[in-house]
Amino acid sequence: MTRRDRFNGEFDSVLRAAQTGAPWALERIFTALAPVVEGYLRVQGAAEPEDLTSEVFLAVLRNLGSFDGDEPGFRSWVFTIAHRRLLDARRRAMRRPRSAPLDDLADMPMLDDVEDLVDRRLAVERVRTLCEQLRPDQRDVLLLRLLGRLTVDEVAAALDKTPGSVKALQRRGLQGLARIVERESAPL
Repeated sequence: MTRRDRFNGEFDSVLRAAQTGAPWALERIFTALAPVVEGYLRVQGAAEPEDLTSEVFLAVLRNLGSFDGDEPGFRSWVFTIAHRRLLDARRRAMRRPRSAPLDDLADMPMLDDVEDLVDRRLAVERVRTLCEQLRPDQRDVLLLRLLGRLTVDEVAAALDKTPGSVKALQRRGLQGLARIVERESAPL
């Protein structure tokens, strides 16, 4: 199994079964890809990454019959949907105000989950803080390459860019991150 293989070499049979509506196959696709899609959306600063992940997989489910390709192509297709849903959510957020803080009380964690939740949120915040210092197109490329594990060509297709521009954005983004981290760790 390669690092990018999330289906233990069974992608073709899982896809065929999912396209016929087999619940086990749909669940397998969701459990294999939802965590990385949610991570991508969370680091991109989505206000409701869990809800947006659900929207992404509803779109995947609706359009699954039209997909034809291999596992890397499928992953690219899913992340393209995720990126477009993220852009849609950002546009919606600009048109309407954020909900009141009391609306978030239902999402409060149980007491024994708080430490773990804080650790995860701090890690996500650190990555988000670093990514926010990059140009948006550099951030998009790096997150799709690192979290989505998409190839240069897949990122190019998802973002409607050329492979050469994706490589350049990736290189500049990594150089920018290196400068930021170096600056932060330099003694005053």
